[in-house]
Amino acid sequence: MVKVITYGTYDLLHYGHKRLLERAKALGDYLIVGVTAESFDKSRGKINVQQSLMERIEGVRATGLADEIIVEEYEGQKIDDIRRYGVDIFTVGSDWVGKFDYLEEYCKVVYLPRTEGVSSSQVRSKKRKISVRIVEDKGIGAKIANEGTYVNGVEFLSPDDQHVEDAIYLFSMPDRHYELIKKAIYNGKHILCESPITMNEVQCRELFDLARKKNVVLMDALKTAYGTAYNRLLLLVKSGAIGKVISVDATCTSLMGNYNVKALKQIWSSITAWGPTALLPVFQILGTDYIDKNIVTQYIDEDKTFDGFTKIDFLYPEAVATIKVAKTAKSEGNLVITGTKGYIYVPAPWWKMDYFEVKYEDQNKNKRFFYQLEGEGIRYELVAFSKEIESGGNNSYVSEEISVAIAKVMEDWAARKVREI
Repeated sequence: MVKVITYGTYDLLHYGHKRLLERAKALGDYLIVGVTAESFDKSRGKINVQQSLMERIEGVRATGLADEIIVEEYEGQKIDDIRRYGVDIFTVGSDWVGKFDYLEEYCKVVYLPRTEGVSSSQVRSKKRKISVRIVEDKGIGAKIANEGTYVNGVEFLSPDDQHVEDAIYLFSMPDRHYELIKKAIYNGKHILCESPITMNEVQCRELFDLARKKNVVLMDALKTAYGTAYNRLLLLVKSGAIGKVISVDATCTSLMGNYNVKALKQIWSSITAWGPTALLPVFQILGTDYIDKNIVTQYIDEDKTFDGFTKIDFLYPEAVATIKVAKTAKSEGNLVITGTKGYIYVPAPWWKMDYFEVKYEDQNKNKRFFYQLEGEGIRYELVAFSKEIESGGNNSYVSEEISVAIAKVMEDWAARKVREI
């Protein structure tokens, strides 16, 4: 029996995919098809995949051409698979000519001609692009627009472009979010808003309800939530890898250097700039139903509107959490999740994580996890935003409940329900 193996993403499976699989099948008696997992796709820069792994596997299975379907999850797996399955022929499309010649040491390598004029990228690109305008960008517009060039279906308008936008990316001062989001919703615009969405719990709920009523997307732009490493960390925690979580500690600091007190009203404070990011793992791991919280802050202006440092302690029925955020103080920006069996440690800057450790009492059981992070999570966030607009489904990695909980924390801080230092 001649065994043949091939690999692909098979996103939005089309005639070209089927023809390639037919040619691969004709090379032998038994065809193994490797479908790449999301994490491996992302590590190769393919961040605009529209379908989930299971949808893509089902698409391949529906062709009736694969005798066996496996999942490709890591670099170097092809060699392992060829050895494990006793493969005689490795085959792939001719656009990869020369790329896999190194496999000739293990089996025959065949590059098959691809079907001209059809590809998943072309299928995706035929869909109408979503035009996005950055509103009050506060200096980050160029970075966001650049990340948008990696995402099919999203086009950022330049400041002088007179075309009417489909959506806005909002990065105004937080106290202006409510007004600007409400206006955008009534104008039929989709909104991706830098967190916090509002500085008030009731207003945040109101905006989400209004967005649903007007059939537009309102999404929290917390880019950390979209990192592959961060999501794998959450899965490990929820799977019980470190037992029951009893503590989450997150620190986010940055020094803004010399500052003019009079100009602070045009700058995001420590709690608004860093608070949502630090609160994300607390609320995603422990939930939003905390029993109590204690906010300690240090103001650096007479009006008490700008905090240089804030620490918040949360009390849950069976756990605790602490966040520390600062713009005028510096600390180790790490994340520690404590469990009854072990703990997870993410070094600074944890909000850009591409690596974390799971540690146990028995150090021989310790594990390290590495995942590539592209564009600080912004491009994956834009993919989710685009997909939610297109499909109407819930593709946000930050739930409405968490956005509202973040707004509640902001509200209590702004109302000076704090202790000062």
